[in-house]
Amino acid sequence: MDDATTPGPEHALTPNVARMYDYFLGGKDNYACDRDAADEVERVLPTVAGVARANRAFLQRAVRYVAERGIDQFLDIGTGLPTQGNVHEIARTVQPATRVVYADNDPVVVAHARALVSTDEQTAVIQADVRDPDPLLADPQVHALLDFERPLCVLFVAVLHFVSDAEGPAGLMRRYIDAIPPGSHVILSHAAIEEQRNMQVGQTYRSTSANAPLVARTREEVTALLDGLTILDPGVVPLHEWRPQGGEYVTHAGWTAVAQKE
Repeated sequence: MDDATTPGPEHALTPNVARMYDYFLGGKDNYACDRDAADEVERVLPTVAGVARANRAFLQRAVRYVAERGIDQFLDIGTGLPTQGNVHEIARTVQPATRVVYADNDPVVVAHARALVSTDEQTAVIQADVRDPDPLLADPQVHALLDFERPLCVLFVAVLHFVSDAEGPAGLMRRYIDAIPPGSHVILSHAAIEEQRNMQVGQTYRSTSANAPLVARTREEVTALLDGLTILDPGVVPLHEWRPQGGEYVTHAGWTAVAQKE
């Protein structure tokens, strides 16, 4: 991307959570303003890059697990910038015919993601906001690829902690859960209030675009977001404790879970 020292679009002037996450993962799709904000987060939470990698590793383990349970269609909400080991890449190692729709509210993210999958007829990218379920779920591209008469998986990975309490995350989750058929799965990760520094980190995210104050929540609050679903083993656990495969980065900064609609 253009550095902030060169002329660029308006979005190059305001930190963006997806581009900050890309920076934490070692990516190059970020601006100087994103790196400055990310460095500020890192001063408060020095382990943040490790947490970002742990979150990405959880996503990959969870997607593979769900694919092994027979799921071959995924709706990834708040997908962030493309990186290695995306949902469609991981799922297709198990289910080669997997179809995926990625959704994000940031036009830069959408443009990059569309470029990544431009020749992939089993994958689509839409611009939509997790906080506005109706147009997201009604989007023609969603229904062109995903069959809501068959089980699917919806991912909310590191996105719901950017939904404020006033915006009703539990109610939003209920609308998504009501829209998917029995046998469907939900993959979720969320910032943990038990990591006290997450509270300070939230102050930095308030300076970013897309109305994204980070709201860390307790294990009980995260569990409540999955109300009406069966939470699969090992339950709601820290990032490194969800079906580890060895070598996981140990952190208690985030809660994770995979659940199924009966």
